[in-house]
Amino acid sequence: MTTLTKPQIKQLRGLAHKISPLLLISKNNITETVISQTDQLLNDHELIKGQLQEGALLSTKEAAAELAEETGAAVVQTIGHRFVLFRPTRRKDLKNPIRLVRE
Repeated sequence: MTTLTKPQIKQLRGLAHKISPLLLISKNNITETVISQTDQLLNDHELIKGQLQEGALLSTKEAAAELAEETGAAVVQTIGHRFVLFRPTRRKDLKNPIRLVRE
């Protein structure tokens, strides 16, 4: 799992503000399909926003923590029914990879 410093979290929260949720978790909660979809989205985008739909049995923090653990990502933030995950890309062909600030 990726660990982030406070300045890096602040940077990623600012970047996440502009994006829409790409990952929707419904009443079926976290399945293998959701985990593989999350992994693919992190490969393609590095920073993703997820949202729990009405009827989901998990809390936002539980869902974010489980997905982060399964995919090796870091939880950037959780607010209401939304959460943000980050994992540095493994792809070499990504146009604009996120460059994290250093302390």
